[in-house]
Amino acid sequence: MTFRKITLLCIGLLAISALTGCDHEQPANTTAGSVPKSIDDHFAIRVGDRTVSMQLAVSAEEMEKGLMYRQSLGVDEGMLFVYAAPTHMSFWMRNCVFPQNIGFFDASGVLKETYDMYPYDEHTVASHARDLQFALEMNQGWFSRNGLKSGAKLDLKAVAEALKARGFKPELFGLP
Repeated sequence: MTFRKITLLCIGLLAISALTGCDHEQPANTTAGSVPKSIDDHFAIRVGDRTVSMQLAVSAEEMEKGLMYRQSLGVDEGMLFVYAAPTHMSFWMRNCVFPQNIGFFDASGVLKETYDMYPYDEHTVASHARDLQFALEMNQGWFSRNGLKSGAKLDLKAVAEALKARGFKPELFGLP
């Protein structure tokens, strides 16, 4: 192989390497020596006047799995699905063994809709709105037991901090 061919091969490999590292769903580099938190970590985030211990589902793979195969959630535990931009949302309960509520929030963190979801139900629970950015899955009845209705606010500053701790850039999700 000639020097020219080797040089072109190296440039090509560098270009491929650079392009594959640009996906916004992959955790961003964190400070030297620190390890980003994972979906298994919990973050204290307020919804209205309640603090919830939330796991964040951010990547496509995390969102696809969600709470599948989990046996239960604690009283004030849930999973927050964080989308990069407002969208129409649709969820199901494949391989989910306990009843849940889902709350859909818009980009400003305002609760717009809540729905009941039932174990193993593969019918989709779809939002009416098409401009939602966050979905919170909790134990069934959690929103009503805590008096949280449309208009309750999700603490987006805490969500941004949790995203940073996970190694994601909050600004890629429209957060400061």
